[in-house]
Amino acid sequence: MDYGSLIVERTDAVATIRLNRPEKHNALNTRLSHELIDALDKLEADDGVNVLVLTGAGEKAFCAGADMAEAIGPDSSGNASDGGAPGPPAEAVARVLRTRKPIIAAVNGYAYGGGAALAINCDIRVASDSARFRFIGASYGLVVGAFQLPRIVGAPLAKELIFTARTIDAQEALRIGLVNHLVPLDQLESTVAEMAAANQALGGALGRLIAIAEDNPEIRSNENFRMLQDQLEGTENRIATARGDYNSAVRAYNAYIRKFPPVLTAKAICASAREYFEATETASEVPTVEF
Repeated sequence: MDYGSLIVERTDAVATIRLNRPEKHNALNTRLSHELIDALDKLEADDGVNVLVLTGAGEKAFCAGADMAEAIGPDSSGNASDGGAPGPPAEAVARVLRTRKPIIAAVNGYAYGGGAALAINCDIRVASDSARFRFIGASYGLVVGAFQLPRIVGAPLAKELIFTARTIDAQEALRIGLVNHLVPLDQLESTVAEMAAANQALGGALGRLIAIAEDNPEIRSNENFRMLQDQLEGTENRIATARGDYNSAVRAYNAYIRKFPPVLTAKAICASAREYFEATETASEVPTVEF
């Protein structure tokens, strides 16, 4: 597989996907997002691949999240060039969660915003001792990670991390269960390769079981889980654009990085995120939150 912003390598039944924009801290722009989705589609369909590894190029960043410079575009006023929804980066992050084969995140540096969401959507996270995580969306009007994070660290702590957008260092990430293992950076790839190799057979078996289940008419007709996942993701996306469209969030980000007062206040952001958590924790059915 030849890509411009992505490197895919194969060793036996293990495929390593490397985000390859180190000069941009491996931020997800449209091209990289589309390439990541395409690579996952092809590797998922390849019976010779049982386990996937996702990592970033370089020693500084796993993924800095969505490429907001692209979202802001050439308009110095901060208007998004496409005038629309979050788009390809959000689709790429969601595609990782839906992958049927086990994915190990080798977090080689900081994972911020959508990069943190990318990591938590993987099945296992092995991080270098210099890794850092930050669900930074609340700083400029987005909710990031609210679907998956409570399942990993628990709802109360997930609320804190999302509402405050504070940085989680490697040691805290291990303590709270955000990552499975910490290793020195120079041992990260070999540690993950060893883990992936040990899980090749299991990964293949899991993939076959999921395929059998999805081909079963009875199971396929029961769409409860799919509905829950789709609607929760939809709810999170609606909250991410609440009290203003995506352009407002981009303008808020633009103000944030220039140290001007943001368009969206912290109070409004936290209220949006709180609605999500309250809906998902108390609803007896699939939650629907309208704004």
